[in-house]
Amino acid sequence: MTATASQRVVITGGAGFLGSHLCERFLADGAEVICVDNFLTGTPNNVEHLVDHVRFRLVRADVTNFLHVPGKVDFVLHFASPASPIDYLQLPIQTLKVGSIGTMHALGLAKEKHARYLLASTSETYGDPQVHPQPESYWGHVNPVGPRGVYDEAKRFAEAMTMAYRRHHGVDTGIVRIFNTAGPRMRPDDGRAIPTFIRQALLGEPITVAGDGSQTRSIQYVDDLVEGVLRMVHSDHAGPVNIGNPHEVSMLELAERIRTLAGSSSEITFIDRPVDDPTIRQPDIELARDVLGWEPKVSLDDGLLRTIEWFRTHPDLLVS
Repeated sequence: MTATASQRVVITGGAGFLGSHLCERFLADGAEVICVDNFLTGTPNNVEHLVDHVRFRLVRADVTNFLHVPGKVDFVLHFASPASPIDYLQLPIQTLKVGSIGTMHALGLAKEKHARYLLASTSETYGDPQVHPQPESYWGHVNPVGPRGVYDEAKRFAEAMTMAYRRHHGVDTGIVRIFNTAGPRMRPDDGRAIPTFIRQALLGEPITVAGDGSQTRSIQYVDDLVEGVLRMVHSDHAGPVNIGNPHEVSMLELAERIRTLAGSSSEITFIDRPVDDPTIRQPDIELARDVLGWEPKVSLDDGLLRTIEWFRTHPDLLVS
């Protein structure tokens, strides 16, 4: 699924991990890209290879203040938000503001420009699920007053706001619920399992697994995620649609795989499990298959290998 040369795309959070890959893809497909980021958790380093591109514009701005873009806009992709536990636990107010006020401003831009709007929601809207795997029809099991609630509820509110603009203002909106994603440009210090395990494995440090490691996640490679997002953007589906890999893996197995793939001799140790850490996570992707013709293509090991190699070639990021 590709954009056309005449299309103009605004991506909030475009200098983040996922946003930077989306910027690349839209440029490769011929679109003009306006990347909006305040660099709270993203970094201009993620898009420095794009800044001289004739169809790329980097705008430093906070979407919670206001979002104005002159000229026509065909698509607005709202990907701005702290997304790792370390980030949103340190930035709880900013996380809630970008999910509420930021979402309203991004939707307002889409309304003004008659653009299709896509919200990057999350599997965290399912909380610690009591239904497995998780279909889009499941309403979730979330603790709104727990430490993770600032992220979970920000995204759940963002979904509600998106649907309100669709129903009340007739904005062409879509929602994707993104499951765990790995790939180049992950921050090694963001606290998420994959970059943490990779950094520890490459440095020969103990690999720290939370709890007993039996909790599960389902991990997709970033290229698959980008393809799913592009298909959703170019559809007329409202969503929400799960975008994730249904292959489920325990955290202990993930640590062991990364250790093996990295050729590391690090020992595996166990640490306390975070409050409200979900026990299971696995997407039901039948809707994505049916309405988008999408499913992940990159295997877990292949995606991990590509991610490990990126970290290996950026040793300056591996700060012990």
